[in-house]
Amino acid sequence: MAESPGSRTGGGAPGRQQLQVEAHGLDVIGDTERKGTPRTLFWPWFGANVGVLGLSYGAFALGFGISFWQALVAGSLGIVLSFLLCGFIAVAGKRGSVPTMVLSRAAYGVRGNRLPSTISWMLTVGWEIVLVSLATMATATVFDRLGWGGGTETKVVALVLVSALTVVGGVMGFDLIMRLQTMITVVTGVLTIVYIALVADHIHWHTVSAVPAGSAQEFIGALVFMMTGFGLGWVNAAADYSRYLPRGSASRGVIGWTTFGGSVAPLLLLVFGLLLAGSSGDLSAAIALDPIGALTTILPKWFLVPFAVVAVLGMVGGAVLDIYSSGLALLAAGLRVPRYVAALVDGVLMIAGSVYIVFFTDNFLGQFIGFLTTLGVPVAAWCGIMLADLALRRHDYDEADLFRGSGRYGDVPLRPLLLTLAATALGWGLVTNAAASWLEWQGYLLGPLGLGGKSGAWAYANLGVLVALVLGFLGTLALGGGRVRAQERRAASPVTTEEVLSG
Repeated sequence: MAESPGSRTGGGAPGRQQLQVEAHGLDVIGDTERKGTPRTLFWPWFGANVGVLGLSYGAFALGFGISFWQALVAGSLGIVLSFLLCGFIAVAGKRGSVPTMVLSRAAYGVRGNRLPSTISWMLTVGWEIVLVSLATMATATVFDRLGWGGGTETKVVALVLVSALTVVGGVMGFDLIMRLQTMITVVTGVLTIVYIALVADHIHWHTVSAVPAGSAQEFIGALVFMMTGFGLGWVNAAADYSRYLPRGSASRGVIGWTTFGGSVAPLLLLVFGLLLAGSSGDLSAAIALDPIGALTTILPKWFLVPFAVVAVLGMVGGAVLDIYSSGLALLAAGLRVPRYVAALVDGVLMIAGSVYIVFFTDNFLGQFIGFLTTLGVPVAAWCGIMLADLALRRHDYDEADLFRGSGRYGDVPLRPLLLTLAATALGWGLVTNAAASWLEWQGYLLGPLGLGGKSGAWAYANLGVLVALVLGFLGTLALGGGRVRAQERRAASPVTTEEVLSG
């Protein structure tokens, strides 16, 4: 087997050796190849979430009709709690040595796990499309303000360059990603601070403080949106990097560094984004159409090029992690190709989706919210089941049995699949997406449950995401304990390398 990237770089710290395409796919990371400390998890999570898109979430949160203080509390809770979920799932990585959507087989069975793996793949590909589209539109806006173009030709060139960076990172794999994220962290962190300093005079506290408070339902809607926009968008990939850590790594450290790395930049950007959006209704409305490009309208021209750099790097940082994990999810869903081929397949889909958003749609925010909440419901159900299954386990995973249906985890156990479908059906009945016409069928339980129907007070609270998460978690705790205990009583059985690699 080819040498692991983790062994060349110390488990995540940038190394000096020549870069190579990562050989690992779904296979187990051997103990001799697992190195580093939980602290190294800071770099990929911070680098993927430090982009200026975090500023736009201020406008997104205020768009729910709530005040600055309500949005600040909802956003802060949503960011921290959702990345805490990522931290918990990251613990499974160091206990199991395989990607997140292979660890999920312990709860769903080997072939049964193809359902959540497919959903995970769809979510990560969707995020790739969103991030590449935003980077493309931001570049075009900057070029337009500078008088260098900004039309179709500029968008095409920007889309090609951003897509190329993303695909190369995804194909090369873990080693390049860890180096890239370290660089992105430094560059985007510094330039974002400069951006904040340059536009600080556009903040008018008297205007921000005058934004009226919203209802409890609107507060909950903003809270759920922030959860789905941040940590819940990453839970299905949370163990993809911690699997390179030694088994003896402290679980608290894994949880803490994952949560801190993912949360710290979005929290700071949210505060400033709320202040900017609350100070200008025009800016807030413009962000709904072009979340990154709108932020250039208050910049001096001399900083537009550096801003384009920080915007593009921030989007690429997130997209690279997504394309890496989406390739792994596609393999876990049953596609039998090398990991880098799966990343290439996702890259083609990413480009096609980005072309649609950049050139054929003019309602980005509506489609974005619809996408997050629709896939957020089944992902939340999976997250609840995965967290409960992890909490019930007292021992590390039997890695060999994760690759064969005759092993302790089974092939297609019905209980977790039925629980996922039930939680998803209930969740979709409690969310609405009026801005996305293709989702008008949702919200079918709001009327029968006495919540005011699709136009009532609870219509935009997006309760379905929270309900799916809680139902998946409590249902597994109540019904899955016996199954987990029976699994852990079984003695480990030998398996060949060919069996594992064929899984």
